[in-house]
Amino acid sequence: MNEIKPSVCPYDCPDCCGLLVTVQDGRAVHIAGDPNHPFTRGTLCPKMAHYERTVHSKGRIMTPLKRIGKKGEGRFKPISWDAAIAEIAEHWQSIIDDFGAEAILPYSYAGTMGTIGYSAGHALFYALGATSLDRTICAPAKSRGYRDVMGATLPTAPQEAQESDMIILWSISMLATDIHFRHDIEIARQRGARIYCIDTYRTKTADCADAFLCPRPGTDGALALAVLHVLAKEGFCDRAFLRRHVQGAEALERKILPRYTPEAAADITGIPAEDIRSFARAYGRARAPFIRLGSGQSRYTNGSMTTRLITCLPAFVGAYAKKGGGLLTSASGSHAFDKSIIRRPDLERPGVRHINMCELGHALNDASLTPPIKALYVYSSNPACTAPDQNRVMKGLEREDLFTVVHERFLTDTARYADIILPATTSLESEDIYYSYGHYAIQRARAVIPPVGESKSNWQTARLLAKAMHLADPIFDKSEEELVEELIASTKRAWPLPLGEDALQQLRDCRPVNLPLPKDYKMDFQTPSQRIEIENPACQPSLPDYFPPHGDAEPFPLINAPDMRILDSSFNEREELTRDGVMTLLIHPDDAAERSLQDGDPVRARNKRGQAHFTIKTSDRVKRGTLVTEGVWWQCYTKDGNTNRLTSMRLTDKEGGSTFYDVSVTIEKG
Repeated sequence: MNEIKPSVCPYDCPDCCGLLVTVQDGRAVHIAGDPNHPFTRGTLCPKMAHYERTVHSKGRIMTPLKRIGKKGEGRFKPISWDAAIAEIAEHWQSIIDDFGAEAILPYSYAGTMGTIGYSAGHALFYALGATSLDRTICAPAKSRGYRDVMGATLPTAPQEAQESDMIILWSISMLATDIHFRHDIEIARQRGARIYCIDTYRTKTADCADAFLCPRPGTDGALALAVLHVLAKEGFCDRAFLRRHVQGAEALERKILPRYTPEAAADITGIPAEDIRSFARAYGRARAPFIRLGSGQSRYTNGSMTTRLITCLPAFVGAYAKKGGGLLTSASGSHAFDKSIIRRPDLERPGVRHINMCELGHALNDASLTPPIKALYVYSSNPACTAPDQNRVMKGLEREDLFTVVHERFLTDTARYADIILPATTSLESEDIYYSYGHYAIQRARAVIPPVGESKSNWQTARLLAKAMHLADPIFDKSEEELVEELIASTKRAWPLPLGEDALQQLRDCRPVNLPLPKDYKMDFQTPSQRIEIENPACQPSLPDYFPPHGDAEPFPLINAPDMRILDSSFNEREELTRDGVMTLLIHPDDAAERSLQDGDPVRARNKRGQAHFTIKTSDRVKRGTLVTEGVWWQCYTKDGNTNRLTSMRLTDKEGGSTFYDVSVTIEKG
């Protein structure tokens, strides 16, 4: 007999879809979108439409495994959970005795966005005294740039865009990473809104727009300043709003904006000056302009400053005071729960060493590091595929003196280098509670099928390891269900407005719940001055200003964009998604002709960090002088590694974020 059970998409995507899972004889046989979800509204992306193929894939790891071949070879033998946990504990204790607990490094990110699953290892490694990981690989520079202007002000809810007359998709590949926002765009379009797209090449998302602007990589901040210049010079500013609610607008106009005429910005961005003026005038004339800001602009060495500059735009036209106007960076649904319940930051030892996850390649190879990293525990991540400067990461993973444990569902690039692999559940096999960073809905999800094989969740595995290491804190006695109940209860103190009893019951019943937003939340500026802080005395510089990205010495900026078929390295296990067109390098036809390159030619892209092989595809979607590759592919699909052979461990201007897009290469046939 079939049952339909609610669940949630666990992947690192702002949409956090509501799911309806058809279960037959303990197996998921069909996945559908939940039409009652307030944001995703019953639709799914192509990746999740057949999530059951991931859950029941023939490639699932079914039992703990122990390495019997060389690191990277992928040869393992099955062992029991008891034997695996005992061996891990024995190695860890020996390392602690010889080098100290800081010789152990956890490595995880957003392989699952569940509140428990994401944070399941924090308490364990804090209690051990292990090195702490700064989890910065995605877009902390974007968050910081927004906070430098808006503080803790809640970003605009995505559904407000329905009331906008001008929606700007800025550095976001919506059809790949935020597909459900298209519902709101189409409603706004039917009401007369115009849609603009700003990105470094003409993505499929740009095809949904009425107008497209294509800045050179890393120059979005100069474009924002030129728009502000036009707004101020041509009388489009909301002066009453600026006087009442904004700090530093006059100083920006006087000290910074005169240098950023459309002509000056055209030289920097490559966008014609008249196109900049036209866009700025449209923004100034709009009744309620709405910016949906992605993360691409933040993955350069100027990423935080760029976001700070873009965040100034709605302030100059008073968009926050208008229904349908504003800016959405990342929604603050993550603040719905008191995450210290699961993370237990009080267990972290004072003065413990921190390592930035973007610098894993350095940490694993640094002979001067004291103590050296002797053990690596990887869960919810695949650094051999996704971390920058891949050659350095691989060199570190090859070390025979590095004891590596990987908790995974599939034999990923990283798992191939493990000494012990532990089988992990999917989201359908474990309980968790979810929030989104693209909207304000939250939802609980119970296990809807039994664990596949001998798989265990992140939290179940952390509890086993804590017991084996004789950690006695009561947190390790709690089940996922108990933690979820505590997290639900914590909404009363964590969120600005209490959830009513009906909403709390909906949450307990695994139904999606929209977090209540305070009245006039967009105008409740949570900054020290209680105003929008264009001039922020806590920042250096106090006024935002453009500075160029780092780049490299090579001639072609390389844009590593999302691919609609996969998400980071997730979904590489699905043959129907991965069998066509991997590792393609898009190049403008004129650039290809100058180098005697044609469609289908093999080409090598290289810089001082390494090289990667691609197949050429000419496309006028790509700006002259730039190259584009889409997706982060497992090495089984590549000749000698993916794009991260070329990316750098350099960090963003603030918050230590990744600079995946701030890279350039040279190319040659072969």
